[in-house]
Amino acid sequence: MRNIFIMFKKEFRAYFNSPVAYVFIIAFLASSNWLYFRTFFIVGQVQMRDYFFFLPWIFLVFIPAVTMRLWAEEKKMGTIEVLMTLPVRDRETVLGKFLASFCFVSITLLLSLHLPVTLSLLGNIDLGPIVGGYVGTFLLAGAYLSIGLFVSSLAENQIIAFIIAVIISFAMFIIGEDIVLLSLTDSLVPLFAFLGLGKHFSSLQRGVIDSRDIIYYLSVIFFFLFLTVRYIETRKWR
Repeated sequence: MRNIFIMFKKEFRAYFNSPVAYVFIIAFLASSNWLYFRTFFIVGQVQMRDYFFFLPWIFLVFIPAVTMRLWAEEKKMGTIEVLMTLPVRDRETVLGKFLASFCFVSITLLLSLHLPVTLSLLGNIDLGPIVGGYVGTFLLAGAYLSIGLFVSSLAENQIIAFIIAVIISFAMFIIGEDIVLLSLTDSLVPLFAFLGLGKHFSSLQRGVIDSRDIIYYLSVIFFFLFLTVRYIETRKWR
């Protein structure tokens, strides 16, 4: 635990030691709020469904931007060789980096809590979909981060890591959507519907917090973190 905390503190501080973190936070809040309020007064309803509808697509761009440097920058600066020789287990390094990026994204997301507070002043709100939406958003962010962390460990360049992470995250999100399911045979539909990140997010967004959706997201996070650890181990042996 001590090594994980040391790695977490190092990576978390790195975000705020540069203006990139503040640019990210401002850009995320500005874009998400603009997209939400662009239709809020037209719809005329006190709800956040539209806000949570846009978040997965915004995250597709912003989260790979957060993770692209985690390993690719270590390789570029030549510090990965030093990191590999430290008395720290590979899984502790990976978990520390993941937790640092997750806390950073979580802080950014928590800054949007002014929206439900404002809506509660405007009228009666249904807390179920809002709570479910935030739970789903945190879990989806964790899944995107684990994918981005894995891709960053593979890539030598941050831009390449960003592009590949966007592509994989998009594929994982859309694979369970109706536009994909309609083109499949009936035998494959249940499998693809279960594998899609978007399908599980939609369920949570409705306010239905199902343990199966939570287990699914935790499994995706564990799977990509496991792949990252395995790749780092093979790189060390090479």
